[in-house]
Amino acid sequence: MGVSGCGKSTVGQALATANEVGFVEGDQFHPPANVAKMSAGVALNDADRAEWLLTLQAQIRAARERGEGLVISCSALKRRYRDLLREGDPALRFAHLSGPKELIAARMHTRVGHYMPTSLLDSQFRDLEPLQSDEAGVTLDIRVPPDDLVTQIRRE
Repeated sequence: MGVSGCGKSTVGQALATANEVGFVEGDQFHPPANVAKMSAGVALNDADRAEWLLTLQAQIRAARERGEGLVISCSALKRRYRDLLREGDPALRFAHLSGPKELIAARMHTRVGHYMPTSLLDSQFRDLEPLQSDEAGVTLDIRVPPDDLVTQIRRE
């Protein structure tokens, strides 16, 4: 979890490979209206995210019912979003990839072909509710190399 550009996809794919489980890129499940809105530089609201979060919750539930592990990259910026995702599997754990806005903005500027403009980064940080002490998960510093982040997540 984390704001756009923090490395969710990179770390998530590497974690899924290390754990030999499936990987789901949450961005692929945004409906076209959400992608169009973000591409135009308009931040999503809770109503925009509702269908998307329920779709990801269904992916989590299906993996749990099959008895399979799964890694999902998803912003999960707010506690209520994470609570909704946990309804798919109460044992769900989060890895919050956290870092300075300037570093994340610099990373976003180098991305090719992604619809999320850097102009929305402020809204992402504004909406971000870091993991709370009663939430299963870990907060990690994105200045650490991705392979080391994977090691830290697996250790947790």
